[in-house]
Amino acid sequence: MIAITEKYKKEVIPAMMKRFKYKSKMAVPIIEKVVLNVGFGKMISGKTSDEEKKIIKSISNGLTLITGQRPVLTKSKKSIAGFKIRKGSLVGIMVTLRRKKMFDLLERLIHIALPRSRDFAGINPNSIDKRGNLTIAIKEHISFPEILPEKAKMFFSLEITIVTTTQNREQGLELLRLIGFPIKS
Repeated sequence: MIAITEKYKKEVIPAMMKRFKYKSKMAVPIIEKVVLNVGFGKMISGKTSDEEKKIIKSISNGLTLITGQRPVLTKSKKSIAGFKIRKGSLVGIMVTLRRKKMFDLLERLIHIALPRSRDFAGINPNSIDKRGNLTIAIKEHISFPEILPEKAKMFFSLEITIVTTTQNREQGLELLRLIGFPIKS
């Protein structure tokens, strides 16, 4: 198994230069960052503050194990009565990864977590937006090898966004396919 960084240098750059006729290696798009996000609004609604703290701590510990980096709590920016959310209340937790930690996570995501996810049949190409960024959801965080299912107190789903420097959807799709993401044809 070739590391993503090596594969990018040896295979992806030449293929992207040939396909999109870039004049320089520096013009070839790259993966800029990976953002993991967990919303826990429904999980903590109607719970006591002690139960809320336990849920938040459990999710935080799970994300720390997966990413190797401490997550940040996110607060709501405005009140929404329909969702019973007040301005400034905790609604989620997120981690932004760059460089080595990002590539380590992508290795585990492509080769271990996605194939281990239940009912996985490839990534839908519609998950890539018009700027070439990929957003996928993982139903259970236990598909990552760092999480032991027998020790996990609760299961949660997470959203992973892979941000690229591509200019359009076609370039993003090609870049992610060449890197090794299992995108449906």
